[in-house]
Amino acid sequence: MPLRLVRRKGSDHWYLRGTVRKQAVFESTGTDDKKAAEAIRIKREARLLEDSVYGKKASVTFFEAAVSYMAAGGSPRFLGEEVGGRWTRLMGHFERTKLHAISQDDLEAAAQKLYPTASADTRNRQCFTPFIAVWNHAVKNNQADLRSWSRPKKVKGTVVQLRAVRAGTKPVAYQRAAQFVLGMSPAPAMVMTALFYTGMRPIELFSLESEAVVIGKRWITLRNTKTGEARGIPIHEFLVPMLAGLVQRGGRVFRTPKGEPYPVSQFIGGQMKTAHRGN
Repeated sequence: MPLRLVRRKGSDHWYLRGTVRKQAVFESTGTDDKKAAEAIRIKREARLLEDSVYGKKASVTFFEAAVSYMAAGGSPRFLGEEVGGRWTRLMGHFERTKLHAISQDDLEAAAQKLYPTASADTRNRQCFTPFIAVWNHAVKNNQADLRSWSRPKKVKGTVVQLRAVRAGTKPVAYQRAAQFVLGMSPAPAMVMTALFYTGMRPIELFSLESEAVVIGKRWITLRNTKTGEARGIPIHEFLVPMLAGLVQRGGRVFRTPKGEPYPVSQFIGGQMKTAHRGN
């Protein structure tokens, strides 16, 4: 029995109801416009027929797989966002492309188009890594076949690539670091001091809880890291007096001048933008 449009009692939305190739369907179209609902019915029925004949692996698009990946808790970073009705980055580039139709050449072409002037490391981090994460998620859902993807390779040999030096890529002298910290108000100064002496990422420091810091053993245990694996950090003697007091109060170790936890986000900065204003 093909799909038909029906209305539920107490709802203005149109619903799809019927059975296509032994698959029963009863779901909302999300609209009260019958014309729009009819267009949805046609597409949904065609999709069910395609899935039943060729399997989901033949019909799932990259966009659908990416949405499923994010709904399951995957990071949306570098996948794309909707701007002016159009999707950016990978979700925009592969929006309607079927997963099974994407080849290694297609992925490399996407990286070159999206990041034409970027280094191999940047293309790998911002294009290949999120794409492969979505692909592996689709494999788990039986929407794609397991495949080995090649990543960008660094230039080998004695070729020297001249690039602008980025801040934070060279070690800082203790005297310069001390001068920098002294220009801050107390709360940000403690954060920066800890960053200098531990090498932790800001997001790790901002989310650090008291129970993860063992003063007696001079050890910090990080459960949630960038790689997903726990790691330990030794506590420098210089930090002991400061950390002892902060840990004693419990909860988040580092807090704002108002005593509140710093906002923690992987996708935005600015948590300490007022540090040099003495706020």
